[in-house]
Amino acid sequence: MSRVVLETKQSGETRTEIFDFASRLALGETLSTASTTATVYSGTDASPSAVISGAASISGTQVSQKLTAGTVGVTYLLTCTVTTSTSQTLILYAFLSIVPGAN
Repeated sequence: MSRVVLETKQSGETRTEIFDFASRLALGETLSTASTTATVYSGTDASPSAVISGAASISGTQVSQKLTAGTVGVTYLLTCTVTTSTSQTLILYAFLSIVPGAN
């Protein structure tokens, strides 16, 4: 499983994370479609998909995904799935922990 641990995110932040598939692609292969999902890895959140804001976007070998909100104390497992120009399905995983924002 290809995975990364993202920098913690404050509950009030909205930011974009990048999933880079460059090392997984053959010469000349491109990304055709991309989607990102969120599930709870640890903690409790009845709506983990709410951490995903909008659709994933492709730029070259990278997929950008905007993340927002989240429940303090929860670690999310983000799954970025792409289909390539050669009909491969590739997946990268990332762990995202939510911390309280500054008061």
